[in-house]
Amino acid sequence: MFRAAAPMTRSAAQGDATPGQGVGARLLRKEDDRFLRGRGRFVGDLKLPGMREVAFARSPVAHGRILEIRIPPDLRGTVFTAKDLVGVKPIRAVSGLPGFRPSEQPALATDKVRYVGEPIAMCTGRSRAEAEDAAARIEVDFAEEPAVSDMLLGRRPDAPRLHADWPDNVYLESLVVGGESFTGLDAAVKITREFRTSRQCMSPMEGKGVLAHWDTRREQLIVETSTQMPHIIRNGFCDFLGLEQRQVRVAAPDVGGGFGHKGVLSPEELCVAWGARALGQPLRWIEDRREQLTANANCREHHYIVTAYADARGKLLALEAEASVDAGAYSAFPFTGGIEAAQIASILPGPYDFPRYRCRTWSVASNKPPILPYRGVARTGVCFAMELMLDAIAREVGREPYEIRLENLVRPEQMPFDNITNKHFDSGDYPECLRRLVAAIDIPAVRERQRLGEPDGRLIGLGLSIYNEQAAHGMSVYGAWGIPILPGYEQATARILPDGGLEIRAGIQSHGQGLETTLAQVANEILGIDPARVSVIHGDTETSPYSPGTYASRSMVMAGGAGATAGRQLVPRLATIGASLLQADPSQVRFEGGHVRSASGSVSIEAIARTWYLQPHELPADVDRGGLEVTAGYRAERDSGTFSYGAHAALVAVEPRTGEIELLRYVVVEDGGVLVNPMIVDGQIYGGVAQGIGTALYEEMRFDAAGQPLASTLADYLLPGSVEVPDVQILHMETPSPYTEFGVKGIGEGGAIGPPAAIANAVNDALRSFGVEVTSLPVTPRRVVEAIAARSSGAPQPTLSTGFERA
Repeated sequence: MFRAAAPMTRSAAQGDATPGQGVGARLLRKEDDRFLRGRGRFVGDLKLPGMREVAFARSPVAHGRILEIRIPPDLRGTVFTAKDLVGVKPIRAVSGLPGFRPSEQPALATDKVRYVGEPIAMCTGRSRAEAEDAAARIEVDFAEEPAVSDMLLGRRPDAPRLHADWPDNVYLESLVVGGESFTGLDAAVKITREFRTSRQCMSPMEGKGVLAHWDTRREQLIVETSTQMPHIIRNGFCDFLGLEQRQVRVAAPDVGGGFGHKGVLSPEELCVAWGARALGQPLRWIEDRREQLTANANCREHHYIVTAYADARGKLLALEAEASVDAGAYSAFPFTGGIEAAQIASILPGPYDFPRYRCRTWSVASNKPPILPYRGVARTGVCFAMELMLDAIAREVGREPYEIRLENLVRPEQMPFDNITNKHFDSGDYPECLRRLVAAIDIPAVRERQRLGEPDGRLIGLGLSIYNEQAAHGMSVYGAWGIPILPGYEQATARILPDGGLEIRAGIQSHGQGLETTLAQVANEILGIDPARVSVIHGDTETSPYSPGTYASRSMVMAGGAGATAGRQLVPRLATIGASLLQADPSQVRFEGGHVRSASGSVSIEAIARTWYLQPHELPADVDRGGLEVTAGYRAERDSGTFSYGAHAALVAVEPRTGEIELLRYVVVEDGGVLVNPMIVDGQIYGGVAQGIGTALYEEMRFDAAGQPLASTLADYLLPGSVEVPDVQILHMETPSPYTEFGVKGIGEGGAIGPPAAIANAVNDALRSFGVEVTSLPVTPRRVVEAIAARSSGAPQPTLSTGFERA
């Protein structure tokens, strides 16, 4: 019917210089104006008439039977325990993976508690202080039982059982074997290492929060909650409260950070939702920092034993590994307790190509809070283990670490590439990414500085890491993992308004990614509408199309693709109406830059919209009746996910007497495919690197043998601040994905994956004259000093070469 203008093509060489306001523009974030002026609207800003605040009485013991709960008589009707929650089902996260054992977590503990901080009673009050005072008056008698506080001890046959109907404490055991047989393997180099990462607490600026009320007119539970996944969380409310979908509306206001913590249905949310309906009053719970640290946001606790086989040049011949993940007391809905370990076995090879592989993993139950998905799920630990192995091989064969990596990386001419665990790498040039990093950090200058020594006696170290990040996974991937979130077609609604503005409605939810800006840029790319005139409406099950939500760096790939598809479907409708206004044959018009153009003139989207909505009598009866609103679905051409990647370099100074570590310089080279907004990508990388530095050097939630958390405030649980994070130099590559709209890849997690490996390798490089390696995270001064002291005392240590002499 009409001719569309040729689509804009974009090469990697165009980079950040792409003009305009569409894909590739460094557009200022639309949402920042309200945030910087304090005009955001978070759960803490919401209030309803008659609203009561909620606090929880929580278990002070990690494992024990509840003998009696005593509630003072004057609190009756304001305090609720499990026996009051009639009809509320336990939270149950299921998996289709063979051998997976589901757990059942009651919204409030029934006969047993399994971690410190498990909710026992919901207390309401006119203020949070009043609710907390009520919680402090609840008395509970326990019969304490031995706790599982270490996952390796928890795997032993004689370990205390968390779940009586389980034969052991393992949610899931996985085995992945790939490539050639290990039989007859002859390797010049064989190295075994043991690695451990500490349990962390993801710490968004805003904790979780929920406000619920029952709308008697609509017979509907309305839940406003700080969530990344409104539609999935609604599914959980319906399943566990026994309600129909039409009876539940979940809406996310502004969300002050998520990182995975906001992607699960917590027992507190379930209690508040039940209470709002049962009491007929609005209830609100806002997580405080103590709750977040000790009970609600635990993540990442891995243990690895890895053996690498290589030839005399450092070329990998085989890799075998065992890995355990401490998954906590229950499976969190919807991701399950197998979320980390099940992925380790398939992603441990990283961006490397080698012929033999086997890995067995265990997801272990313990008397700790449930483990939750955290930015870079499993990849941060995997990268740490793999990249420290590569450095160990480099020391063994006497070559520079980057040279070993160049020996083993998948090459660009192999792309697209199916690796040894059948991960399909869509595109990229991993060696070039590493070469650019090596050039930027100037390794010869670093080695010369090391040779000359530091005037203050500190030791300089350089560390590298490289990784790839599978993102925007589709149905085939999640189906294979057995996770009950199966993303099909991501949908978006595009609606032209009577004044020519645009609404985009999407089911994803932004929690800091700038999606209100980038989705508007996609609309500009397709329709030519100024992003300032585009409203992105998201995160509300009543007003947005169904979506699994925001996780796994999927939103820009999937929601961006859906928005682009919906915009394209509007183009022929605009062209038909525009042709009528121009009195032109529809086949002789084209849509370009927000106008329908013909040989005789042009008409704008504003004029077309005004005519369609306000002056329809001017249009012929046979004009397109579809209107100016479209809901469209999008799936990538191949739904195995995109593979972005990056290389990180850290330069550190270590004081060997005290173990103190200073980050002197940090460089990142990343490739996220075509960048919709490079400035926002920079922000993602900066934030991710800051979190990765926390993982590398500071963050550690320790537990004693009784399962008691040993940090409950930010005075005890250390987060990096502005003085701990150096200026980060970021260099971009852009290798388009062949499978996605615009060639976009997911990039939300990459900044957090590389730092622990790069920083630990840098510390080990600084300490190589001592012949020690630090193989546990975080790399604290205590661990550095202990490693040096153990070596000096003659305690067993890996046999290491002392430099990078040429073979």
